[in-house]
Amino acid sequence: MCLILLALDAVAGRPWLLLANRDEFHARPSAAAQAWPDAPEVIGGRDLEAGGAWLALHRDGRYAAVTNIRLGAPGRGARSRGELVAGFVRGTATATDYAAAVAARRAEYGPFNLLVGDAGGACTVSSLDGVVRRLARGVHAFSNGSLADEWPKMRHLREGFSRVVAHGTPDDAALLALLADTRQPDDAELPDTGVGLARERLLAPIFIRGAEYGTRASTLAYARDDGSLMLWERRFGPDGRALGETRVEVGKWEG
Repeated sequence: MCLILLALDAVAGRPWLLLANRDEFHARPSAAAQAWPDAPEVIGGRDLEAGGAWLALHRDGRYAAVTNIRLGAPGRGARSRGELVAGFVRGTATATDYAAAVAARRAEYGPFNLLVGDAGGACTVSSLDGVVRRLARGVHAFSNGSLADEWPKMRHLREGFSRVVAHGTPDDAALLALLADTRQPDDAELPDTGVGLARERLLAPIFIRGAEYGTRASTLAYARDDGSLMLWERRFGPDGRALGETRVEVGKWEG
């Protein structure tokens, strides 16, 4: 996952709402969003190489998403970052306790930013400093830098989101369309993450079109006030070719 927006108590009727693009090599095998065969109460896509996930939610309203952190050459750890998402949605720890436990063992993973949330709120933790940060009500965006960074794609997504929600509860399709933005920022706005200017340009838009690497999935997920959930995923292949989509509706958890 390379871009996440969380609206926390910021949209009428939606206690939390996620918009996210997963950017990954097209050759990496993945499963479409669905209930997990080995954990039917969990819904989300699945990384078939390491078994984890980039974004997933539990039917009780717990949710998690992760990005890597771009620090020159790709960083790999002894364990997959996707475990961090899967571990939270399959477990019972509170968001704060889970984030604290992850912070204590962050050296086992490649560089990451992790977002976890439940009925008690949401928090983030980054491998860069291991600090657990509780998120206030409002709209937050995260990408592949530190949690203090402000990249053009983050600003563009927040601005687009504000426009869509300005007149009440937004249309789901209009929200998902925000993740298809291929606008190219000026070179002067680009971060310097050690990958060279050509690579920075490729990775700069909200939606990345590439033959080998690019946006693989765009996801909208949210909870309603009545406890029901919705997840809508659109999937893409090389050069942004549409591969299909899945919409999952989940009733109030009675477990």
